[in-house]
Amino acid sequence: MNRIILLAGILLLLNACGKQTQQTAKTEEEIKHDQKMEWWREARFGMFIHWGLYAVPAGEWDGKEIPGISEWIMLRAGIPVKEYEKLALQFNPIKFDAEKWVLSAKNAGMKYIVITSKHHDGFAMFRSKASNYNIYDATPFKRDPLAELAAACRKHGIRLGFYYSQAQDWHEAGGTYSGIESGKPHWDPELKRDSLMNYINGKALPQVKEILENYGGLDILWWDTPIGMTEEAARLLQNEVDKYPNLITNNRLYRPCPGDFSTPEQHVPPTGLDYDWEVCMTMNTSWGYKWYDNEWKSSETLIKMLVDIASKGGNLLLNVGPTAEGLIPDSSVIRLEEIGNWMNRNGESVYGTTASPFFKLTWGRCTKKIENGNTTLYLHVFDWPKDELLRVPGMDAKIRDIYLLKNPKQKFAWKFEDNDLLLHAPKVIFDPINTVIVVKINGEPEITSNKPSLAEGKISLPAEFADIHNPGYGTQARLENSGETFKITRWIDPRVRVEWMFTTDEPGMYQAEALVNVKQSGAAELAIGENKVKSEIPQGNGTIQKIVLGEIKIDKAGDQLLKFTPVKENWGEIELSGIVLSKKQ
Repeated sequence: MNRIILLAGILLLLNACGKQTQQTAKTEEEIKHDQKMEWWREARFGMFIHWGLYAVPAGEWDGKEIPGISEWIMLRAGIPVKEYEKLALQFNPIKFDAEKWVLSAKNAGMKYIVITSKHHDGFAMFRSKASNYNIYDATPFKRDPLAELAAACRKHGIRLGFYYSQAQDWHEAGGTYSGIESGKPHWDPELKRDSLMNYINGKALPQVKEILENYGGLDILWWDTPIGMTEEAARLLQNEVDKYPNLITNNRLYRPCPGDFSTPEQHVPPTGLDYDWEVCMTMNTSWGYKWYDNEWKSSETLIKMLVDIASKGGNLLLNVGPTAEGLIPDSSVIRLEEIGNWMNRNGESVYGTTASPFFKLTWGRCTKKIENGNTTLYLHVFDWPKDELLRVPGMDAKIRDIYLLKNPKQKFAWKFEDNDLLLHAPKVIFDPINTVIVVKINGEPEITSNKPSLAEGKISLPAEFADIHNPGYGTQARLENSGETFKITRWIDPRVRVEWMFTTDEPGMYQAEALVNVKQSGAAELAIGENKVKSEIPQGNGTIQKIVLGEIKIDKAGDQLLKFTPVKENWGEIELSGIVLSKKQ
């Protein structure tokens, strides 16, 4: 009997192990997908290029500055199709130099380029037999810049992708446009409407075949805005893509189609996503060239953004908008050069890395590599502690070496204290933007999460643990360190929101308090899940004060996301050092 029981137990165990193997082992399809994505995951950094007829008006029409992004000027200004077509006669980018563009990307540390082959205005930036509305046939230029760019990319080892607006085409009778799904008519009454499928079969599908066949093999096909797209149309285009098994596509072909990667636009997710993802971001406010757009992000901001994204396991696709002459604007060139200088010294800490094992690091970010079973951590230090001791929280590891990335001879003294790793930071090695320290570890470290949680009846959410969501333009709220405390400053724009992740094993009612310096009275909304509370925030006395926001319910135990959002019609300027949730008895 005992033998039977033992045998049954063994069989159950083997069966369980078999199931586990099935669950963890990758399928052949998954392995092929990983192989296809390998170079893209390794790259981490690419250049987006928005270039087209819209570079001619450059954000201005009939002497008026048109609000919004420049490449949407046809729609924003309500320009009739025939009027917009005339821009082609003025488009002669004789200063275009494909090799110079590619070298600008390469020297910035970028590994791939994605350029607009056709944007929503319907104008093709390549020689197309499917439509003579293209740069070769309709302009004085009489060249195919995408062919020249493809040749330069091959020469310099840069991967190439084409953006293609598959649904929106404001030039064509069957193309879609913003508002079509709600029944809004096209702004040009002279454009007689036709079916979407006639447009897909007559222009979109033939042009997609052209760009896939004629440019030496694309690495990426970047779809955009599936407004008015149908499953039938998407299937036709996807069937063409399926002929190229190594082609990487994004998630914008059709809303149910995931593609190979997701595309957060103009914002960085607070945490990494469970699948491949790429942030597309402008340097100023517009994708296409806009002559009066001077709201430039600093090189420091862009470098820290790149590192932040890499620390969460994503890629950054950073945009430039060339002029109608074919020049990348000087402000973009300067930033590319400054990013390149930093990447030349520190690129190892970005390329081929995976997400940080830590929840939050108050002083910066972390990227990781695992090779031959051993771990390399790259500590990206944005703000050096005033006491010169860098604390890496909740880490236990067999450390082999710790040194400065740009100077491996510069070693760091270190010790473990209270389950934290402490590093002595020599004053002489500070990088004004981001100092990178290499930590070599035998095996893998053990990490204890420092995610905020309930302790003594309170959940403290400090500013340094917040995710600040700034819009792509305007005054940017930022985290500052006064030496003793962190606080979120320059919070003027009501479009900015702040989020915290935390965990609790005690659901129920909590009183919420904000630690703020209110420079101008306003109002804000606090939300946890579906539960929300709105609060007036009175003007303060110039110092950080505690203000009661109200009571809010946490419905269930586990991980939570708290959102603190301005009430736009009543928002002043505040400085925020944190939020405290107190459990109600």
